[in-house]
Amino acid sequence: MTALKDRTAVVGIGESAFGKGLPHSELELACDAIRQALADAGVAASEVDAVGSYTMEATPDFEIARQMGFGDLHFFAQTAHGGGAGPGTVGHVAMAIATGVAQVGVVWRSRKRSGAATRVWGQTNPVLTDHWKWSRPSGLLRPVDEVAILTQRYIHEFGDAREALATIALSQRDFALSNPRAQMHGRPLSREGYFGARMIAEPLCLFDNCLESDGAVALVITSAERARDLRQPPVLIHAISQGLATGHQPMADFHRPDVFDGCSSAAARNLWRQADIGPSDVGVAQIYDAFSPLVLFSLEAYGFCKRGEAADFVRSAATGRGGRLPVNTSGGGLSEAYIHGMNLVTEAVRQMRGSAINQVEGAHSCLVTGCDSTPNGALLLRRQA
Repeated sequence: MTALKDRTAVVGIGESAFGKGLPHSELELACDAIRQALADAGVAASEVDAVGSYTMEATPDFEIARQMGFGDLHFFAQTAHGGGAGPGTVGHVAMAIATGVAQVGVVWRSRKRSGAATRVWGQTNPVLTDHWKWSRPSGLLRPVDEVAILTQRYIHEFGDAREALATIALSQRDFALSNPRAQMHGRPLSREGYFGARMIAEPLCLFDNCLESDGAVALVITSAERARDLRQPPVLIHAISQGLATGHQPMADFHRPDVFDGCSSAAARNLWRQADIGPSDVGVAQIYDAFSPLVLFSLEAYGFCKRGEAADFVRSAATGRGGRLPVNTSGGGLSEAYIHGMNLVTEAVRQMRGSAINQVEGAHSCLVTGCDSTPNGALLLRRQA
C-alpha cells in the first residue's frame, strides 16, 4: 500500500474553447478553464490552497491566484519537460493533498500555440552551447525531426509501421468526429487522404503531427474523503509516476544502447509497482500523441504489447472504437486539440465518470501518459468502487 493510492481524486474539470487564433490571452483562457473546473466541482475559489502548472506556462501562479481569488497558497510547483509534464503536474498536487500539506488543488495549462513565437524550436541562437549542440547541427531542428529518426529506427527493427500510423490518425479522427469541441469535428479523414498528405519529416506526414491549438484546461483535486460530498462522482488517482531514464536528454534519446527503453519504460515500471492492477485491467487509455508513433512506443513501454508488436496491435483495430483498448477517445492531440497533453487528463476523467461522448462501456480504470520522447510521467485513474 503506497501513501498516495486512492487518497486523492479529481473532482472538477474545465476547458476553454479550443481553436487556432483565438482572440483571448493565455491568462483569460486559463481563468476561463479554472472557473469552469471550480464550478464543476462545486468548490469556492477561496478554498484553493495548492496550484500546479508547467515550467513552460506563460502565466505565473501569483497572477492566476490573484485573478481567481484563491486563498493563501501552501503548495505551488511547476513541472519541466513540456509535453512530459502533465501527469507529473497532477501528481505533485495530489501528493501535497495526500500528505496534508494542502486541501484543494488546481492544475492548469494554457497556451496560444498557434503563434509561432510560442514554439521553443522556432527560436534560434547563433551559437549552441547546451545539449542541443548534439542534434541541431545535424538538421534535427524540430521535435518532429527527432521523433522521425526514432520512427525510422523502429521501422528498421520491426518492419514498416506506416499502416499502423495511418490507423492511429484515422481512429482518433473518428473519435473527434463525434466530439463537437474537437478542432477536427466535421472534418473526416480517409486512408487515401492520409497517404496523400505531404511529408513533414520522413516517414511522418502531415496527419502524424498534432494540431496547433489555442486553449486551456484545468482540474480541481481534493482528498478522496472530501470528494464524496462534492458535486461530481470522484475520479480516484490510483497511482502516479514520473520517468527520467539515466542519461536521457530533454527530447528524443539517441544515446542510450536501447532507444526504446527510456523515460516511458522507467515511468511504467514504477507506475505498475504501485498499482493494484496491471495493463490487462485497463479498459481505456489517453496516450500522449504530439506525433502518432509516440502511441506505438507507449503501448509497448506500458506493457500492452511486447517489443515490436504495437503496429500489429493497432492494425487489429484494438485502439479504435469498440477495440480492446480505445486510445484518445476525444480525438487526442492529433484531432481534438493540442494543449500539451492536459486535455487527455480531462477526457480520462470523463471516461471514469461515465460522461464521455465516446464512452467506453465497462472501463473502470484509465491510463494517461506524458510525452514518450521526453522525461515524462503517467497517471492511473479509476472509478470510485
